[in-house]
Amino acid sequence: MLLFIPDERVLLNRIRKMGLTRVFPILHHAAVLFPIHSTMALRHSLCKRTAILCYASLCTLQQTRSVSAETAISHHILNLTDREKRLLTKLYDGLVGGQRAALAESITLVETQHPRKKELAQVLLQRVLAFRQEQERCNGGKPAAFRVGLSGPPGAGKSSFIEVVGKMLTGREQKVSVLAVDPSSCTTGGSLMGDKTRMTELSRDMSAYIRPSPTSGTLGGVTRTTNEAIVLCEGAGYDIVLVETVGVGQSEFAVADMVDMFVLLIPPAGGDELQGIKRGIIEMADLVVVTKSDGELVGPARKIQAEYTSALKLLRKKSKVWKPKVVRISSQTGQGVPELWDTMLQFRDAMLSSGELQARRQTQQKVWMWNLIQENALRHFQQHPAVRAELPELERRVTCGDISPGLAADLLLKVFTTTL
Repeated sequence: MLLFIPDERVLLNRIRKMGLTRVFPILHHAAVLFPIHSTMALRHSLCKRTAILCYASLCTLQQTRSVSAETAISHHILNLTDREKRLLTKLYDGLVGGQRAALAESITLVETQHPRKKELAQVLLQRVLAFRQEQERCNGGKPAAFRVGLSGPPGAGKSSFIEVVGKMLTGREQKVSVLAVDPSSCTTGGSLMGDKTRMTELSRDMSAYIRPSPTSGTLGGVTRTTNEAIVLCEGAGYDIVLVETVGVGQSEFAVADMVDMFVLLIPPAGGDELQGIKRGIIEMADLVVVTKSDGELVGPARKIQAEYTSALKLLRKKSKVWKPKVVRISSQTGQGVPELWDTMLQFRDAMLSSGELQARRQTQQKVWMWNLIQENALRHFQQHPAVRAELPELERRVTCGDISPGLAADLLLKVFTTTL
């Protein structure tokens, strides 16, 4: 297709007469008809003033809901090298094509702390987000995937639960991805990464993808990498995204802000089970699952089910259309697993029909944004030259007891704000 470019003065006069509101749709159609390299060629073929005006108008289209993926990220890729462009194209094409290797490499890219690679990861994420939005639009506004968060104390049988549920779903021609948040050692920085060894059958299933992700010692790292990994898994065509956390603590609050449904798994052990789990965790749970309900543990499992059913009645309801339930299952025998999945589908349908699921995801996007702001603000504060110059002395005075930690923090913040 040939594109006629008029003289600069003629083009500027036409733009002024038409107005930017009428020019925007024309530029949008041009971005759709031509690939990004053609749009770039058009930009360079025009003289400078015209090019700036047209290209600024094209970038303004990002604010519209109908903007294409190429237009939305065009201002991000201006400084990319040819090698970086080829890498991103390869990852994106492989990802939306359902290639597991491309998904693994993409998640590795978003987990990196390298500044330049983090920029590349954001460009890739923008393209995947645009692709996912187009999928949801074609699906009538419904989310393309169902996100489920799983939590519970050590020994609750989370890995066994994921294995039996995952195999059942893949047998129903569903694609399942498992993102396991693995705590890193505060001493060595390493992680156990043992989830794949416990999910032997599911890890060999080609319709399933298991990815252990280290926390890197910070809760913010869990939030950023896990949330972005969810987006990549959805872009790769996975219908169900299971997010598993180890233990019951702060990371559960972070994961609950990423998923559509939060499931709490508890073992049928004796003792003060209700006191062993934070009330906030129970309040966040949309479903409580008593595991290992087989053999001699059937009796204790029924008792725990009754106790949690009574406890949930005393807590404030999180949803207007859903009342949290307590169910019993056995991962060893498979008893109760199909009924459990039916209950989870009932939750999804109820939340979708009421609009609460969409509202929850919108709220989670804002929480995600503020988590990233806090993480980046702390990093900038720690790396600020004036703060780094004053920090050793203030740390010494705090450890010696000369000044309080609060005063030291105020002094550092004052140094940071006055030298910006």
